[in-house]
Amino acid sequence: MTPLLVPVGDPAGVGPGVALTAAARAVTGDRIVLLGDAGALGSMARAAGVHAEPVASIADARPGELALLHVADWTDAMVSAHAPSPEGGEAQLRALDEAITRVLAGEGRAVVTGPTSKEAIVSAGHGFVGQTERLAQRAGLADDDVTMMFLGPRLRVALVTTHLALADVPAQVTGARVQRATRHLVEALLRAEEQRPLRVLVAGLNPHAGEHGLFGHEEQLAIEPALAELTRHPALQGGAVQLEGPIPAEAAFRFASSGRAHGVVAMYHDQATIASKLLDWGSAVNVTWGLPFVRTSVDHGVAYDAARAGQADDEGMRAAIALAQRLTRAAGGREAVG
Repeated sequence: MTPLLVPVGDPAGVGPGVALTAAARAVTGDRIVLLGDAGALGSMARAAGVHAEPVASIADARPGELALLHVADWTDAMVSAHAPSPEGGEAQLRALDEAITRVLAGEGRAVVTGPTSKEAIVSAGHGFVGQTERLAQRAGLADDDVTMMFLGPRLRVALVTTHLALADVPAQVTGARVQRATRHLVEALLRAEEQRPLRVLVAGLNPHAGEHGLFGHEEQLAIEPALAELTRHPALQGGAVQLEGPIPAEAAFRFASSGRAHGVVAMYHDQATIASKLLDWGSAVNVTWGLPFVRTSVDHGVAYDAARAGQADDEGMRAAIALAQRLTRAAGGREAVG
């Protein structure tokens, strides 16, 4: 199989360090390529006691040996600042874009991303909302073609909307988006070999799921009709998947976290991430579903303070790499996931 491609994220954050140690543990029997400054990563690897080799091309990456591909120049000042900078923003975006280009060309089977700084990338002069949106754009897709989700040991949750101001969310909760996020979560759970039948809960947007229109009408106008139509889809017939909703968000997350449901569809960013990070901090994996390749990521940020203190924890990156390996092997290698 072609390698996993890992753009390591912000050079000033924890991304390079956690990518090196996590990939070193996972590379046995696989091919993994880290994208960044190969020289700087090599120095970090030696300091961490990790064996890694620079390669001139992805094709040179050998099974069982961690490879470093040079795609951006880092300076000592950029790395040691442990703060966002335009130079760091340019470097991390270049690595991300290079990974996307290479995986679309068939040189890799999945992209596993390190944490990036939106502030740094925007300060470098780029319009940037988040990695999920950038991945969709570079793959020739619209934001609505893909779904952000977090898959963890206790909670699996997909988002109907992502990086929006809260005031803008209600207008963006449409039937089509509810159906897309629900369908993608079902596909992801089935690919990740969840037991069947699946029980997937769809949260309401408003308190008490709107209480029959007392606290908003999005449940009645968008969510309920979308689920009614979706349950008639042939792929969901036969009892393999049980959809329920809209139900109050707190009930949906309580049922899922106690093992009484396999996943939750959330309506907006913090509705999902508060629950995910409380229940699965450090071990959940950010997944973008609907791309023509597998993409996983850590569920944490650049953590400049942890990088400065030398206290980075690679659990999240280990989980992201392991899930990418499992998803691509289940698909028989590089394959669309939507």
